Amino acid sequence: MAVIESPCILVCSVDMKTGYCFGCGRTRDEISAWLDMTPERRREVMALLPARLETVERRPRRETRRTRMARERGTA
Repeated sequence: MAVIESPCILVCSVDMKTGYCFGCGRTRDEISAWLDMTPERRREVMALLPARLETVERRPRRETRRTRMARERGTA
């Protein structure tokens, strides 16, 4: 059985408008469930990613994990 690798490119920031990661195009739910998905489901998601990435309007500035976590908590 061939393993489908993660499409993650370590640009882990979600576009608030579309809900897609700027780097890979997956949703937060898909990212968190990736390891538990069947190979068939991973292939389905992978097929959707190019079109999704076309809908992301801009690439974010690189922000540190600490800054992102503070922003999400509402303290920054």
